[in-house]
Amino acid sequence: MLQNAISHYFGVLCAKKFPRAIQNFINKSYVNYFKIDLSEFLPASNYDSLNALFTRSLNQPRKLDEGFISPSDGKIFYAGKGAHNQAFSIKNCDYNVSELLGLNENELNDGFDYVGIYLSPRDYHHFHAPCDFELLGAKYMPGALWSVSKALLKKVKNLYAKNERVVLECKSKDKIFWLVFVGALNVGKISIDKLPQIQTNAKQGLASYKLNDISYQKGEHIGKFELGSTIVIIAQDGFLNLKIQEDQSIKYAQNIADFK
Repeated sequence: MLQNAISHYFGVLCAKKFPRAIQNFINKSYVNYFKIDLSEFLPASNYDSLNALFTRSLNQPRKLDEGFISPSDGKIFYAGKGAHNQAFSIKNCDYNVSELLGLNENELNDGFDYVGIYLSPRDYHHFHAPCDFELLGAKYMPGALWSVSKALLKKVKNLYAKNERVVLECKSKDKIFWLVFVGALNVGKISIDKLPQIQTNAKQGLASYKLNDISYQKGEHIGKFELGSTIVIIAQDGFLNLKIQEDQSIKYAQNIADFK
């Protein structure tokens, strides 16, 4: 697909290391254009490629709020309660949750909470465990790499389920929730630390993994995007009491829900 090819070659370009003076100019221009706050990170001149700047790590760990925390920096595109396999990506634009998660229609019990977090090019692109959980399974689902902007979400029906994504099935407090990392235009790679076998924007087809003895502690690093994209959280009914609103800016480690 054209979008996948664009993302692949964009990734190659961003990984290129230019002579230091040129690289410093590129990095500072990017920081200024997107108004990136580097107060928690190394200065722009410390990164030897644009990709290194995209995937910058925090200088110091953040203090974790109580409850269920945001797995990433970003903006809340949508949040609420879903039913009959439908959730809203933005107002009046719904998507099929079973298709997004790669489940049969009867596998998802009626009633669930959902959250969509958009990561812009200016955001910290790593994602972390929102609570203590056991990882039950993972899926790599190939697809397109459409932009995940609000404008395109209105035009392309069920866009999230059309895009390449990695789905993690998680268990916490005897409840199931899913973390969905959705690829997008110019996001040619999603990496999961404990699952190196998953290779995104590659020639890998649909892959499903049943996992044992993999667990995460709240705040533990899970992986990263190579650029901005979207994280979707789907949680069984009776697990979370959401504390966020649409268009709210959030940071990784900030409380977004309490446990019921």
